This record gives sequence, structure tokens and C-alpha cells, in this order.
Amino acid sequence: QVQLVESGGALVQPGGSLRLSCEASGLDVKIYNMGWYRQAPGKQRELVAAVTPGASTNYAGSVKGRFTISRDNAKNTVYLQMNALKPEDTADYYCRASYSRFDFWGQGTQVTVSS
Repeated sequence: QVQLVESGGALVQPGGSLRLSCEASGLDVKIYNMGWYRQAPGKQRELVAAVTPGASTNYAGSVKGRFTISRDNAKNTVYLQMNALKPEDTADYYCRASYSRFDFWGQGTQVTVSS
């Protein structure tokens, strides 16, 4: 049974930092395309960052230079380091694992950036 469990979401002030974690079970993160997505209230879910099995990364323009996606194969976990957070980063953040016809999502973790 595949599970993706996100953690690390919190209330943080503008300019602050958070690290989100996505711990996977039932699949091997190093052979999947792993991504972080977010959905703000009233908006569509959007890609934030992704990492391929070959370790290529891709970022949304709005987070480039502030967010970093990484993968720890030994812990079977993917991280999203978020720095210089802005109120517009407020959203539910979801982890996704995709490969061929397989596509799995976590339940999400909430990030609120507010003073």
C-alpha cells in the first residue's frame, strides 16, 4: 500500500522559513518523479517544485530562488525547503509521486504565511 505523508506545515511570519517533508512508503522515491504542489483557497492546484529520478529539478517561477526540493533516498523522503516566505505562499501543500501510469498524492499540509 502506497502512502505519502506530508509534514512540516505551520503558521510562519513573512520572511520566515519552513521545511516540508514527504515520507513515502510502498514506493521508492528515487525511481519516481516527485513533486510538491500547492492549492490556495479558491485557486487551482499548481506545481511548486519537482525532482526527477535523474535528480533534475524544476520550479515554478514564483518560488525560484526561494524554495529548494531535495530527496533523501536512504530515508525515502522528499523535502521542500522554503525560505523568504510571502503571504502569497499560503496554501495547502501536497506531495505527488508519478511514474508511468502510477500517480499518488498525499493528504497535504497547511502553510500559512501571515504576520
